[in-house]
Amino acid sequence: MLKTILSTIMLFWACVSAFAQTLPITGTFINLPYQDVRNKYTNPEGVDGTDPQLWAVKVAEMKELGMEYLIFMSVANECKAYYPSKLMDWHYPADRQSPVDAIMDEAAKHGMKVFMSTGWAKDQDDNLRDPAIKGRQLEMMEELAGLYGEHPAFYGWYLPVEDCFGPVLTDYAVEAVNALTARARELTPAAKIMISPYGIFCSDFDDPRYEQQIARLTVDIIAYQDEIGCVREKFPLVNLRENWKKLRAIHDKTGIEMWANCETFAWEKGTNDRQSALIPAATPRLLSQMAAATEGGAEKIISFIICGLFEKPLSPYPLGQPYWSQKAYEDYMAWKAGDAYWAAVENYFTSHAGPLETSYDRRWTKYSAGTYEVEVEPGASEVVVAMLNYNQKGIVPPAKVELYGKGRKWTLIQTAESMTWENTNHDAFVDHVVFSEIPSDLKKMKIVFTVEKESYIYITRK
Repeated sequence: MLKTILSTIMLFWACVSAFAQTLPITGTFINLPYQDVRNKYTNPEGVDGTDPQLWAVKVAEMKELGMEYLIFMSVANECKAYYPSKLMDWHYPADRQSPVDAIMDEAAKHGMKVFMSTGWAKDQDDNLRDPAIKGRQLEMMEELAGLYGEHPAFYGWYLPVEDCFGPVLTDYAVEAVNALTARARELTPAAKIMISPYGIFCSDFDDPRYEQQIARLTVDIIAYQDEIGCVREKFPLVNLRENWKKLRAIHDKTGIEMWANCETFAWEKGTNDRQSALIPAATPRLLSQMAAATEGGAEKIISFIICGLFEKPLSPYPLGQPYWSQKAYEDYMAWKAGDAYWAAVENYFTSHAGPLETSYDRRWTKYSAGTYEVEVEPGASEVVVAMLNYNQKGIVPPAKVELYGKGRKWTLIQTAESMTWENTNHDAFVDHVVFSEIPSDLKKMKIVFTVEKESYIYITRK
């Protein structure tokens, strides 16, 4: 039975956001080792990840996406190197160029900047106090500085000291970071030094020791993992803006650059599971992450990861989940090009036009199964229907939303189908349909949709 909402929706968009335009992603990690099933699509077993031709193509494609910075996650694994090391055996044939050299040379060709890693072992950051790990990292740093310190693409160091910042950073993590930093400055005085820790979701920003521990670090850049892909909490997007702002206030005192490491991935099966593959996140989720980082004062946005999650259609070296990786690429490029749909979605996040990514926000209107008509004040040039997407709890948008207008009689003006995000089993994010180019002479307007189970909807107009 048709259920009519009697009250007319008279919600107007907020003024254009006072914040700067959302920062794009300009850097990404490169993960050379195949470690476990998480890399099923990003670094598949059937592809030779040491092939220099593959990296010539992939670096060029990442440049097309707007990447300025490439960050080696590691340049060795299980005591075998991806560069011509004298400290350990090699992961690639001795008669061809190493993948590290191939990436460095291609990056230089495109004017890109590379952060070199001292990573050499699986899960080495799990035991930062192990003297063997510290010793090998220092040996590698000296070797890598000799090989690449004068390379035109060499920009700095990524220190794989991936420790938790919550509730406060440990003393041994500070000491591990600063020991590597000191040696890096001796070997390459002009190089930038970066770490990318986790734990902002559980950080105790009110504890004076939190700021004190950050101030002790001697690095140039901290690129915090935003942990949205890892889903460390039930509705991780909700607190993200405020967490960034708190970090910004600390960094304004310390002088260390604050970058955001926006996680571009979702999970094919269980979250944070070594039996679950990484797949691209839904684009609205990622765009909300980028908007939050921008508003929170991040100076740059980098990501884990681009290669294997954003894949150019018809690439001669296709990686990634066959459908979603190409959609992620096309959506992101459309947003960068100023596509009207994605501009409207971005405005929702930057203007704070509606409810947050949680069912607890009382601004949502909850609809149970049925068909609904919602009247909208006429005279709008654009109507945006925001919908909570939370598949894990059975909260999904209507499959189709229709806009009707009335002159003499009701007429179907536009129909919009909701995007189907099969890659969002664990995320809670705001999805949208957008109606634009609406006739100006309508006396009445209404939105019509059918809810299969449960939907949370918020309508705005301008």
